[in-house]
Amino acid sequence: QLQFVESGGGLVQPGGSLRLSCAASGFTLDWYAIGWFRQAPGKEREGVSCISSTGDRTNYADSVKGRFTISRDNAKNTVYLQMNSLKVEDTGVYYCAEVLKGSTIVAVPGWYWGQGTQVTVSS
Repeated sequence: QLQFVESGGGLVQPGGSLRLSCAASGFTLDWYAIGWFRQAPGKEREGVSCISSTGDRTNYADSVKGRFTISRDNAKNTVYLQMNSLKVEDTGVYYCAEVLKGSTIVAVPGWYWGQGTQVTVSS
């Protein structure tokens, strides 16, 4: 199965920025569309953004449009999520996963979620 390692989370004040990374080891990412998801305490996991295998297509949840940017560097086997103008409601554990296609933020059926990386936005 595919396995990714998320990193880059932390504590940041509202209005601040973080850059999350989703890295893969032992295989090549370039064939896979990847999405970012998050889960806040007491809430269901939700899709945040996704990107096609080549990076030509992206999609964002309405709540993050204009603030977050997804990108990828296939040579480094890494997908990024640049998070700007962070809000308290962005707080949660962020995960990356393979998605069905680069234009839709839906994880492939049966995806085994990793540990994620914690993002906390607080003053």
